[in-house]
Amino acid sequence: MRVLDRWSVGERAGRAGWDAMGRDFGWLWAAFAAGTLGTRLALDAFPLIAIMVLDAGPAQVSLLAAASGAVGALLAVPLGPWIEFRAKRPLMIRADVVRCLALFTVPAAYALGALSYAQMLAVAMVVAVADIVFVGASGAHLKALVPARHLVRANGRFETVMWISTAVGPPVGGALVGAVGPVVTVVLNAVGHLLSAAGVRAISAPEVVPSAPKPGGPRFRAVAEGWRMILADRVLRLLFGNTVLVSALIMASAPPLTYLLLHDLGFTALEYGLAFGVPCLGGVVGARLARPLERRFGRRRILLGFGVARVPWLAGLAGVGAGWGGLPLVMGVELAMITCMGVFTPVFAAYRLERVEDGAVARVLTAWTITTRTAIAAGTALWGLIAALAGPRTAIGVAGALLVGTVLLLPWRDLEPS
Repeated sequence: MRVLDRWSVGERAGRAGWDAMGRDFGWLWAAFAAGTLGTRLALDAFPLIAIMVLDAGPAQVSLLAAASGAVGALLAVPLGPWIEFRAKRPLMIRADVVRCLALFTVPAAYALGALSYAQMLAVAMVVAVADIVFVGASGAHLKALVPARHLVRANGRFETVMWISTAVGPPVGGALVGAVGPVVTVVLNAVGHLLSAAGVRAISAPEVVPSAPKPGGPRFRAVAEGWRMILADRVLRLLFGNTVLVSALIMASAPPLTYLLLHDLGFTALEYGLAFGVPCLGGVVGARLARPLERRFGRRRILLGFGVARVPWLAGLAGVGAGWGGLPLVMGVELAMITCMGVFTPVFAAYRLERVEDGAVARVLTAWTITTRTAIAAGTALWGLIAALAGPRTAIGVAGALLVGTVLLLPWRDLEPS
């Protein structure tokens, strides 16, 4: 209660500043909510369409996820400087429109009986590139729109939307696919990006147009500037390695875990949905607690404490049992991990924005996103091979053990108190 009381006092103290820019942030938040919910509704849409419509095999389904993510990330490599020195809101709107149009080609081709695996792969790559543009531009725009003292609160609201959408989107999307057909969630995803573009366009605060880059210099240096800035800062460098590896290991273990639960242990669709849907509410709780906990204990303790607290849980899933007996274990592990991530992520995201100088945010976020998505794609392919050779339990256990080791990359000595 003491933490919540302090949060209430802090809320009242900072309300005037928050309200001053609340309308424009509200439009940005609404844009994020629309795009995120649409994406989560269509989370498994492409694999489902590949299986149900195109009769794709396991290898093609895996390729659709891994190759589109990796190739999309590589295609986005030159975009960091391009994003940095342009107005961010027009880029965000264009990225949303590109995603919307690309996704609408899928139901159009399906209706004409012309949908192909090659088109699905191409659309997935285009969407992946546009995603990276949107992330880089929106992160830089958030820092310009929201004062530093409100960044944890703003990122907490984004985190809340993300976890609610993750809890609700896949089950609802699955039900819609069963009731209406395999492309309905792709349509909703496209509409979500269209609504996102409308939300961004509604922001009224004047946007400062960045100055043009200095002429001359090697083009490669400009492209690699985001990575150079990360690696030149010891704290960012450690957090970069930590967060990329955590994301890659968690995501890489997901397909073996899905196979273990549905194939080996015979979980029903209801049990599987409960196992991963209900724990997402822990992310909402964590995101709501992030700001009061940071006020009470300081940023350093939250980043280090919850940086550790979010990683020991995954290994426990290697020993999960069958049916309703195993369901509480999966839900408990996922709930603990997601709650800790819900606290860590808004504080980390705000700290990263504060630490990066204003003229470099888009390049840093673009480099960070490209690396994370490439690592996830590579990890997914590698852990699929481990699961095939040694079994899904071994693959999950190895990922869990390595995840614990990521605490060594936290900036224990270098993160300043706050």
